[in-house]
Amino acid sequence: MIKAVFTDFYGTLVHEDGDIVKQICDEIFITGNALDSSQIGAYWQREFQELTQNAFGENFMTQREIERQSLIKTTEKFSSSANAEELSEMLFAHWVRPPAFEDAWDFFERSPLPVYIVSNIDRDDLLEAIGFNGFVPAGIFTSEDAKAYKPRGELFELALKSVGINANEAVHIGDSLSSDVKGALAAGINAVWLNRSKREVPVGIASVENLTEFRSMRCFK
Repeated sequence: MIKAVFTDFYGTLVHEDGDIVKQICDEIFITGNALDSSQIGAYWQREFQELTQNAFGENFMTQREIERQSLIKTTEKFSSSANAEELSEMLFAHWVRPPAFEDAWDFFERSPLPVYIVSNIDRDDLLEAIGFNGFVPAGIFTSEDAKAYKPRGELFELALKSVGINANEAVHIGDSLSSDVKGALAAGINAVWLNRSKREVPVGIASVENLTEFRSMRCFK
């Protein structure tokens, strides 16, 4: 029996920072020596993911610090004169004031189960973003709390222990197949992929296209 819903935040309840990321890549391209902005985006993403994967336990770094370091490395890689600190601030400004998806408020108001936010973001930024949108979750759990990032199991385990339920008594929904779905499944948690862009669904993966559809699933009955 499902007793609680765990949900991702960025890309699930609120819009991701894709537009800001594109602006930053364009700025680095204009001021650097890359072949095109997509080359910059690919390099930046690799640097960010590598830092994130290695940031756990005693080596944990906040999302803000990871973003700063990855941007510094990216501007250096492409000999860009852009200020990495100023570019970082563009991202941070979005993180604390992200526009919500239209189905997010209704999701909180009509969910028959308590909804907990489980997010790979710094606690203070998440709290500000939640307050900005007026969401009222039953609780929040962040990478900063667990000193590890999804898809590692520490964050899921922290949420389960804090709520006081077993893994098979929770369902996690998120927009990332790797971090949300595979991470939750590895922790023994039921997982649903929020596939807003209607991409091809891998075999064996439960998916929905919006939060209203998710709320109609059997686990809520």
